[in-house]
Amino acid sequence: MEANRYYGAAAGEVDVITLGQLQIRYLRDGASEGRTGAFEMVVPPGSNVPPPHSHAHNEEYLYILEGRLRYSVDGESRDLGAGESAFTPKGAVHGFSNPFPAAARALVVQSPDIGAQYFRDIAAVLSAGGPPDRARLLRVMEHYGLRPAAPPA
Repeated sequence: MEANRYYGAAAGEVDVITLGQLQIRYLRDGASEGRTGAFEMVVPPGSNVPPPHSHAHNEEYLYILEGRLRYSVDGESRDLGAGESAFTPKGAVHGFSNPFPAAARALVVQSPDIGAQYFRDIAAVLSAGGPPDRARLLRVMEHYGLRPAAPPA
């Protein structure tokens, strides 16, 4: 089935975007239309994950398909297993990790969508060789309305 504005792409037609150990598989990229989008995220145990951050323009819903993730929203942290979910309102600081022994797989829905290009841009910085360029990562995040949380005092 070919993707169009109503239906997502078939599994074989979707590129996997690799960010370190994380894998992002976009199911519906709604960024160009300013609409809802969705992606599947695979987080292996002990993966490096994005720092806690907020979205200036997007709210986010995360649903655990398999495995477990530790997820926090505005300082409240919970361990979520398959069938559990979390909602992050626009502007709320959130983050995740996988301190568990198995990989986690989650469905993430954003409204409006940030888009697959954000993840491609982050992947380009991470794969440039050497340690990641923190200033460049921050510029990419800012461009898409993401703000890293202030480090704890």
